[in-house]
Amino acid sequence: MAQYGSGQQGQQILILPEGTNRLLGRDAQRMNIMAGKILAETVRTTLGPKGMDKMLVDGLGDIVVTNDGVTILKEMDIEHPAAKMLVEVAKTQEDEVGDGTTTAVVIAGELLKKAEGLLEQDIHPTIIAMGYRQAAEKAQEILNVIAIDADDRDTLLQVAMTAMTGKGTEKAREPLAELIVGAVKQVEENGEIDADHIKLEKKEGASIDESALVHGVIIDKERVHPGMPRKIEEANIALLNSALEVKETEVDAEIRITDPSQMQAFIEQEEQMIRDMVNKIEDAGTNVLFCQKGIDDLAQHYLSKAGIMAVRRVKKSDMEKLARATGAKVVTNVEDLSFEDLGQAGTVAEKKVSGEEMIFVEECKDPKSVTLLLRGSTKHVVDEIERAVDDAIGVVSATVEDGKVVAGGGAAEISIAKSLKEYADTITGREQLAVAAFAEALEVIPKTLAENAGLDSIDSLVDLRSAHEKSLYMGLDVFKGEVRDMYKAGVIEPHRVKKQAMQSAAEAAEMILRIDDVIASSGSGKPSPDEMAAAGMGGAGGMPPMM
Repeated sequence: MAQYGSGQQGQQILILPEGTNRLLGRDAQRMNIMAGKILAETVRTTLGPKGMDKMLVDGLGDIVVTNDGVTILKEMDIEHPAAKMLVEVAKTQEDEVGDGTTTAVVIAGELLKKAEGLLEQDIHPTIIAMGYRQAAEKAQEILNVIAIDADDRDTLLQVAMTAMTGKGTEKAREPLAELIVGAVKQVEENGEIDADHIKLEKKEGASIDESALVHGVIIDKERVHPGMPRKIEEANIALLNSALEVKETEVDAEIRITDPSQMQAFIEQEEQMIRDMVNKIEDAGTNVLFCQKGIDDLAQHYLSKAGIMAVRRVKKSDMEKLARATGAKVVTNVEDLSFEDLGQAGTVAEKKVSGEEMIFVEECKDPKSVTLLLRGSTKHVVDEIERAVDDAIGVVSATVEDGKVVAGGGAAEISIAKSLKEYADTITGREQLAVAAFAEALEVIPKTLAENAGLDSIDSLVDLRSAHEKSLYMGLDVFKGEVRDMYKAGVIEPHRVKKQAMQSAAEAAEMILRIDDVIASSGSGKPSPDEMAAAGMGGAGGMPPMM
C-alpha cells in the first residue's frame, strides 16, 4: 500500500505502517460525495411544512421523534468522516441562526451531487471549488438585492409562524408566535438579543395552547420548608450564592470539650450564628430568598418563622436570569446584604404544574429575562414543541437584529438560481460550469418542498421559473399546491437563515471536493484492514457505515 522503491537497491521503504488503508484520487472523492449525498437524502424528507418525522432510538431504547434537521443529525451515530463534516454545517447553522439546518445540509448534498457530474467530465476538483466559491459570493449579493427591510410586529409573527409550520406546533402556531415575539421584544437590548435570556420550561399533561409567557422566571424547585408562605405579593428578593449554614474551618482544627456545659455553649453558639444570618436577611427587608447552595435545617426553621419564602440549590444560570428579571444583585456574603441588593417582583408563588411544584417569579417591572412555559400532551410532543419554539426564537431574533426578510416557499432559491444562471453566461473558463451547477443545486429546495407535499416536482419547478419572470416573490404554496406570492401568503424567512445556509453548504462542499486522499490506520481500538475492507473503505463502491 504505502511502499516505494528506493532506486538502485530495489529496497522497499515503508512510509505508513503495515495494514494502513488508503483511498486515493477519484475513489476518495466518490466515497466522500456518496456519504454527503446519503446524509442529505436522510434529512431531505423532513423539509417543509409537509415534511415527515424521523424516529430515533438509542441503545437504551430512548426515543426521539422529530423533523428538526440538527436534532436528527446529532442523534444519529455517524461514522463517515465526510458525513461528519456535513453534521458540522447543521450545527453551525443552528448556533448562528437557530433554523434552516435541513436546508443547509440538503443544499450541501446537492452541490456534491452536481460536482460528481462535473468530475465525470474530467473537470478538476479545484476548478469546481473555485466556481462554487464564486457562485456563493454572487448568491450573497443577489440575496441582499431581493431582501426586504422589515421588522414590524406583523412581520415577526409571520416569520415565527413560518419557522414553526410543520413542526408539531401547527394547531397552536398563532398563539405561540405571539408569545415568542413578546419574549424576544422583552429581552431586546440596544437592538441585540441573547436567546439565553429566554428560558424554556416544558411540562407535559396539557394542550399546546395552554403555553404561557411569564414576565419573570420559573424555577423548577419548591420551598425548602412547608411552614413558609406559598405566595408572596410585592416580593423583595435576595439572591445568595453562598450556603446558609455554619462554615467548616479551612484548616484541620480540634475542639476539646471537658464539660457538658461547654458542649451546650458550643451548640448554642452555632445556633446563634445561624440566627444572626437569618436576622441579617430579614433586616434587609427580604421576604423571598433564592440560594445557590444549601440551607441548613435550622436556618430553614428561622426563615419560616420570619415568614420568608426560601429556595435552595438554584442553578447558577437561573440565578443570573433572576438577577436580570428582578434587578437583584447576587450577593456572596450574607453580611454584605442590604436593601439596595434586593430585586422586586409583583408575586412569587409556588404552583403545582403537572404534579410538580415550581416557583413562579412573576410581574417583574421591566424584566430582561423571561420564561416561556411550554405545554404538551406527552413528553415527546412537548420535546418537539420546545425544538420548534427554539427555532422560532432564533429566526425572530435574527429578524429583529438584521431587519431583513426574504420570501419563503422556495422563492428566494429560485430567484438566486435564475440570476446565477445569467451570471454564469458572463464567465469564461470551466468555472462557468460550476457556477451553473451551483444554480441548479439551489433548485433542490423548491423541488423537495413539492416532493414532500406529494406534488409533481418538475411541474412545480417549471411553474415557479415561469412565475419568476413576473415577480421575485413567487413561491410554492404546498397547502394549495400552487405557485403564489409568498409575501401575501405570509410565508417569510429571515435573510440571515438563507445567507448562512448557502455559505455553510458551499464551504463544506468545497472542503469535501478538495480531499483526494483518505488514510485510515488500523491502530489500537481502530478497525483492522479486513474490517475496513468489509466496511467499504478498501474497495470501490462501498462506504463506512453511517449509522
